[in-house]
Amino acid sequence: MTKKICLLMMLAVAALGIGCASQANDQANANAVASQSPTTKPGPDNSEITTSVAPDGTRTETRTFRNNPRVSKVVVTTTPNGTRTVKVTSPSGEERTVDKVENALEATGDAIADGAGFVVDKSKDAAGEVGDKAEDVKDKTVSGAKTVADKAEDVGGKVVDTSKDVGEKTASGAKKVGKATVSGAKKAGSAVKKVIP
Repeated sequence: MTKKICLLMMLAVAALGIGCASQANDQANANAVASQSPTTKPGPDNSEITTSVAPDGTRTETRTFRNNPRVSKVVVTTTPNGTRTVKVTSPSGEERTVDKVENALEATGDAIADGAGFVVDKSKDAAGEVGDKAEDVKDKTVSGAKTVADKAEDVGGKVVDTSKDVGEKTASGAKKVGKATVSGAKKAGSAVKKVIP
C-alpha cells in the first residue's frame, strides 16, 4: 500500500509540475508578446508601416503617409479571433472606417482615399487655374492695347497728313472765294457807280 501511495504522490507531483510548467509557458508567451516593441518598415507610396502587438494578442499596423494630399494615416487592427478593422484618417483629421479597401497596407493612397470617400480638394487647383487665366487675360489685354496703340499711331499719322491736305485745300479754296468776292465787289461797285449819276 505504501508503494501505491508513493506512486500516487509521484503522479500528483508530476501533474502539478506539468500544470505549473504549462502556466509558466503561457505567462512567458504573454510577457513576450507584451514586451515586443513596435517595428517600423518602409511602405509603398511614400509611406511607413509600424506594427505592434498588445498583451491580449491584438495586432495593430499603422501606415503613415508622408505627403499624400488625401490620406495621412491608415490603421489596421486585427484581434486574436481574426476580426479586422481598417480606419483611414485624412490630412484634416477626419477618420472613417473602411470596408472597401482589400489590402490597406499595400494599396496606393488614392485607392485608400477613394475607398474612404475622401474627395480631392480642387479649390487649390481651381484657384491656380483662375490665377493662370487672369494672367493670360492680362497679357492678351496688354498685347491688344499695344496693337490698338500701334494702329492708332498709323491712323493718327494718316489723320494728321489728311488734315494738312484738308487745311491746305480749305485755305486755297478760301483764297479763291476771297478773290472772287473782291472781284465781284469791284464789279458791283462799278455798276452801282454807273447807275448813280
